[in-house]
Amino acid sequence: MIRRPSIYLPTLFQSFSNSTFTDKTLLSAASSSSTTTLITIHDSHSNRTLSPFYNLLPPTQNPNNIVNLISSILKHESSHLSLLQNNDIKGILSHLGPHEISRVLLRCQSDHASAITFFNWVKKDLNITPTVQNYCVVLHILAWSGVFSQAMEFLSELIQMVEVEGVCVSSNGGIYENLVACTEDCNWNPVIFDMLVKAYVKVGMVEKGLETFRRNIEACFIPNVIACNCLLSGLSRFNYITQCWEVYEEMGKLGVHRNAYTFNIMTHVLCKDGDTDKVTGFLEKMEEEGFEPDLVTYNTLVNSYCKKKRLEDAFYLHKIMYVRGVMPNLITYTTLMNGLCEEGKIKEAHQLFHQMVHRGIDPDIVSYNTLVCGYCKRGKMQMCRSVLYEMIGNRICPDSITCRLIVDGYVRDGKLVSALNTVEELKKYRIKIPEEVYDYLVVALCKEGKPFAARSFLQRVISQDGYIPKRNTYNKLVESLCGFNNVEEALVLKSEMEKKSMKVNIVAYRALISCLCRVKRSLEAESLLEEMISSGMLPDVEISRALIKGYCQENKIDKAVFLLKLFAKEFQVYDNESYNAVVKVFCDVGNVTELMEIQDKLLKVGYVPNKLTCRYVIHGLQKAMEVDDEILP
Repeated sequence: MIRRPSIYLPTLFQSFSNSTFTDKTLLSAASSSSTTTLITIHDSHSNRTLSPFYNLLPPTQNPNNIVNLISSILKHESSHLSLLQNNDIKGILSHLGPHEISRVLLRCQSDHASAITFFNWVKKDLNITPTVQNYCVVLHILAWSGVFSQAMEFLSELIQMVEVEGVCVSSNGGIYENLVACTEDCNWNPVIFDMLVKAYVKVGMVEKGLETFRRNIEACFIPNVIACNCLLSGLSRFNYITQCWEVYEEMGKLGVHRNAYTFNIMTHVLCKDGDTDKVTGFLEKMEEEGFEPDLVTYNTLVNSYCKKKRLEDAFYLHKIMYVRGVMPNLITYTTLMNGLCEEGKIKEAHQLFHQMVHRGIDPDIVSYNTLVCGYCKRGKMQMCRSVLYEMIGNRICPDSITCRLIVDGYVRDGKLVSALNTVEELKKYRIKIPEEVYDYLVVALCKEGKPFAARSFLQRVISQDGYIPKRNTYNKLVESLCGFNNVEEALVLKSEMEKKSMKVNIVAYRALISCLCRVKRSLEAESLLEEMISSGMLPDVEISRALIKGYCQENKIDKAVFLLKLFAKEFQVYDNESYNAVVKVFCDVGNVTELMEIQDKLLKVGYVPNKLTCRYVIHGLQKAMEVDDEILP
């Protein structure tokens, strides 16, 4: 296979309209890959014409001398602080523009430390935002000098500014165009173009990384295998499966020597693609190129087969690993155990666990959690406890996942008390219980209709463990207490929330208002309504109904009518049940005349009578007639 040259050809340089490349530049660029000879920099073409009267000024006050002055300071001073302390040049620093910055950087090509010092001083001390061209010059200097980590840092910074924030874009084009244009004046190393691919992938812009990869190939750059693998990994991570194969094939065409890492990435891509049947052929291709599948390759395939519920194939690979001399590790066994558990084969998974231990592989928290999860899902909590205590005996501390799995298993099995007892047992072993487990248990107690037990449990863990309940936990407990008309305790909880700057949600407000109305404390409920509205929450039908019915029960009919109008006008809440509750109060005492007057006003704000309203009115008319008969002699 004929390899393309790794530097630009003359025809390539002519294809860039924004740059002019000379034979001298080409010779210098070509020599950059094999010698440390520096290119002679000519400033004549880049000098800006300033007023000739500047030349009458002292040298340190002449803006024409700014590049020479700064270059001289950088050459003789070791600290960038000297630039700040140099009073002689302060007066002309306003003339330091992008053009001058590039010229100073070009003079620092043999001293990358000075280039970095100057560049950082411009950004941080002078608060000047460098242009794309300024960045590209310093990037070439760093790549030429082999300072790749700093170059990658500046590349990422430049990408963030140009691609994300949209600043620093010049009329000369984007990052790639400027990197190419700057090769005319800079000593440069083609690796900077590979680094650009990696930088795009690093910041998550894999599409731009792929575009740069393609442009590099068009420009006759042979990418190195590290850049290719980085791009493949990024494309795989974002599920660009087709593009992964495009890059992989292009590597073969260009003669890039693919390594084990390349094949492992592509094995992962194959598994993501869902076509595990192609794996065998791909592994053969891998072996043809001199690479034996390693542990990563096999683990990737085993995981893929398990996810597709092809356990027979997964275990076949497990056997092949021994034949090929690749010893399965903890990840292999845990993956197979998880696959068995997902199929409900928890007994076989436990047997495999013992087999792993007998082969000298120590289990970790993940392998134990796999068994715990398997037993919990099958409701075998006794075996789950056995695994838990075995784990503790082996000095592997249960984590938040372990605790949550066990507690959830007991709760799902209807054994909430056992869950609480297990938590207390774990605390005796000085195992820290995750706060989310406490939250889960409080909510579970509330759902089982045990708010007083939940409140007691909450107070205990707050005082003993310093636990701080989440807002939703408080709100759920407030709601549950209100369901049992324990409004005093619910209001105490609400105060605790406010002291901790936690907002009461609409569900808790609804529960509090409804509960206060049920216990004939509607005035307090109305004050909560005002508080709720002031915090930005709007009342709903349930809140409206609770308040209006509450005032009706307390025989405060004027308040109920007022709220009916308020909810309709201000919040567009219309509730016929609340409306009929008001009508019923008037009709029960036979006060039909006043009812008709109020009904006319309610009709104007949008309330419409229904069948139940008519029944109440008829009942009210009958009641009125009975009252009249009693009055007549």
